[in-house]
Amino acid sequence: MRLRCALPLAVVLGSIAPIHAQDQGFAQSQSFLKTYCQACHIGKTPAGGFHLERVDKPSSLAAEAVKWASMARRVHNGEMPPKGAPKPTVDELEQFSQWTTQALRTEACAGGIKPGPAPIRRLNRDEYSATIRDLLDIHLDIGSALPADGGGGEGFDNAAETLFLSPIHSEKYMEAAKFATDFAAKEFKSRQKLLIAKPGPGVTEQQAARKILESFLPRAFRQPVTAGDVSLYLSLFEAARKQGRDYEEAVFFAVRGALVSPKFLFRVEQPNRTAVVQPVSDYQLASRLSYFLWGSMPDELLLDAAAAGKLREPAVLKALVARMLRNDRSLGFAQRFIEQWLGTRDLMGTKKPDTKLYPMFDNDEELRSDIRLQPVLFFRELLMQNLPVLDLIDSTHTIGTRNLAKLYEVKLPVPRDSANQPHWMELPPNSNRGGILGMPAIMAVSSYPYRTSPVLRGAWILDAMLGTPPPPPPPNVPALEEAKAGAPNRTMRERLAEHRANAVCASCHSRMDGLGFALENYDVIGRWRTEDAGKLIDNSGDLGPVHFKGSGELRKVLLDRKDLFVRNLTNKMLGYALGRGLTLQDSCTVDAIVDQVRNNGYRAQALVEAIVLSVPFRYQAPLPVAKPPAAPAVPSKLVAVNRPPKQIEKE
Repeated sequence: MRLRCALPLAVVLGSIAPIHAQDQGFAQSQSFLKTYCQACHIGKTPAGGFHLERVDKPSSLAAEAVKWASMARRVHNGEMPPKGAPKPTVDELEQFSQWTTQALRTEACAGGIKPGPAPIRRLNRDEYSATIRDLLDIHLDIGSALPADGGGGEGFDNAAETLFLSPIHSEKYMEAAKFATDFAAKEFKSRQKLLIAKPGPGVTEQQAARKILESFLPRAFRQPVTAGDVSLYLSLFEAARKQGRDYEEAVFFAVRGALVSPKFLFRVEQPNRTAVVQPVSDYQLASRLSYFLWGSMPDELLLDAAAAGKLREPAVLKALVARMLRNDRSLGFAQRFIEQWLGTRDLMGTKKPDTKLYPMFDNDEELRSDIRLQPVLFFRELLMQNLPVLDLIDSTHTIGTRNLAKLYEVKLPVPRDSANQPHWMELPPNSNRGGILGMPAIMAVSSYPYRTSPVLRGAWILDAMLGTPPPPPPPNVPALEEAKAGAPNRTMRERLAEHRANAVCASCHSRMDGLGFALENYDVIGRWRTEDAGKLIDNSGDLGPVHFKGSGELRKVLLDRKDLFVRNLTNKMLGYALGRGLTLQDSCTVDAIVDQVRNNGYRAQALVEAIVLSVPFRYQAPLPVAKPPAAPAVPSKLVAVNRPPKQIEKE
């Protein structure tokens, strides 16, 4: 490999670049703001009511952190400066937004690691289905009838920011609760699990129903319940009996009421009303842990550990993490996390390969399943075997099946007796299939349905793997011209040369395309090829000053930036675990976790353990102190009118 012209340091090293000469960096940021923002944000009526004087001192990085963060985001997204105003170069833009982000992190972490907010969140559709499954012991996707949940926070659908309760949710939850209890009433295992008491000699109906509810409600609400809670749902049982329903039907009616309770549908934690940081309760910690690694309610062992007050002990938490990752329910965690982080959930939607060009993808259900599940099962294997997370970049092993072996045109050691089942297996030398970049699912979601795209693939690497997404394209960028009938065949590299020749496009394209070109040997569904448009593929590319050829050398370049990759992975997993978007304060936690993972050989379980043992996961911040509203200025006549008449007379 040989060196070429360098990119800005912030682009090469991303958000982990240390700040040197803080004063110089602040001066450069002020120069940027004066050059590109001063025209709109000075004077008596600055645009949007924001004056640059608010951010003209280093102390403003703490006092006006929200405003600085908003500026960096809007500048990076191309929203500022406005249309028609002079625009910064991409290098200037990246330097400003990256410096600002790092400077804000430094300020936020000055006081040490602190927990962030713990907002109330509704169970998302997957969590609802899994919780109903484990609570009632029915293996049915109850949540499939619920509205889909959008991504929030760090891009995941378990983020509290998006998990509001709409009128249609209320209606659907009522329907789902009835369907679930009706189904459970007919299932032998469910009935045995729920109906632990019946009226008999010396046992009244109310006594039997109370015993059932005293056992069911703590599991449904994931914490101890009060006598009042039990009495409330016992009254539903009694009301159903008065309506003429038999004993069991009345019990299931009361259970249905619990399944639409906010205590079941929402994860609500008791607020910290003290003035200092406090550990979350054992039961709250049990729910945090179970919904992180299982996407479902705590099981009996977790609840027993919470009842015994043992969950706050680090050794106990580590043992529980290892146990939970071995449990089959952790497959759901691997699937939800990987498919949303890497974008492969879209493989059956907007990123589905064109069925006319790739009929095998449409006709072969087994192949589709193998392609979609390969990165999920690969990640789970890293967790199970406690392998380095760097294997996501490059690995000597993969998940293989007979279908994938045919697609790869590579001989994989697939056992004959279970050739259709996925297996962890060693790759042959020079297979070009190590890590996620050799997987068809990744190649498909970073392509157009009908052709490859070095631009999309390069942007995917920058965003999903390195956490340094490129800025959005400027408006009115012409689409890449498609080949016309009779025109000479041109490779994708030749066609992209038009964009790269344009000075406006070149700076961004040079960063994305250089990465994507190294993956041009993979077609849309990940098959290996050596030609494009009848010509040999030129798979040379670059990342900053480093030049490389092909996917193998690209993997080595990414491994040279392993801490940048691990930081991005940590950001994603911490956001997923906390169920919310990360704050600047959380960046201190991310730094500490990356250090721990590095010191433990980048092992997968070390990452999960460090997140579970982190301050934001185990502690609560105090409630913010509400400032009393300022008394409005009231004219003296109105003051007089609002005073008691006798008081006015005295004055």
